[in-house]
Amino acid sequence: MLFQRILPVAVLLSTTPAAAVEPPWGKAENLGQRMLLEASAVCTDGKGHYVVSVPREDTDELDDQLYYGDGKSLVAVPRPRSRNLNATTFQDPRFFNPNGTADYDGVDLRVHSQLTVDMKERTCSLRCGERKVTLDMLPTAQSKELLRKATYAPNPQKFAPHALLRDSAGTYYYVDKGFTPAESRNFRVFIGPRGDLKPQKMTNVVADSEGEIFTTKKGQLRLVIDRAQKPVWIEKAHKEVELRNVPVEQNLPLIYNELGVYTGIRLGTPCDDQ
Repeated sequence: MLFQRILPVAVLLSTTPAAAVEPPWGKAENLGQRMLLEASAVCTDGKGHYVVSVPREDTDELDDQLYYGDGKSLVAVPRPRSRNLNATTFQDPRFFNPNGTADYDGVDLRVHSQLTVDMKERTCSLRCGERKVTLDMLPTAQSKELLRKATYAPNPQKFAPHALLRDSAGTYYYVDKGFTPAESRNFRVFIGPRGDLKPQKMTNVVADSEGEIFTTKKGQLRLVIDRAQKPVWIEKAHKEVELRNVPVEQNLPLIYNELGVYTGIRLGTPCDDQ
């Protein structure tokens, strides 16, 4: 018998502000914490936007980390999936770098941007896709004051891509899921032509070893992603439209820039305001 899970109906994730989190240096009460605070670089574009680069500690408890915000509030920038990449490299599919490596340890660097910090020369630069921006590094005393007074929060992203399909007429069927592991079984479905996908009211989600079924409110409309057969859109159990899988990882710029689902969204990266 195949293992099957009936998942909770997908719901919109809360839009309330994320709970504050403690920064890596805590309250800077001991020598190690104070040294970490002092070693952190704060870079700014002079327009009220700040990028914080926290160096790696010599323990397994903390890897390097980026934060971004207006100086009063800073959010964590997600680290790259590969442990071979420093956190100063971060994914932002809204910006594409055609000169990047398509597969570096399983990571597509073409959709990653980067902050470069030179502590010796006290300079910073930001690359968003192909665009490069020179930033100013705050003096140590000023950066410590800013970091002590700022509040810190998790990354603000609520959803992440899950599946993208298309029919022969150019209609896209897009599924995303909750961004965090705790919310990863909360799904949304969008349908429509490029640039005008509309959210569908979800009523049920079924996932098993054979695939996934996303049922919407409109009668028996279902999006089926079957691992053994081609995906189909089934309308009221009578009309079937065969779909083609569009690989998500190879089409992140399309998803974030052209489908219309994430228009104007902030990803909590240093490229949000570039």
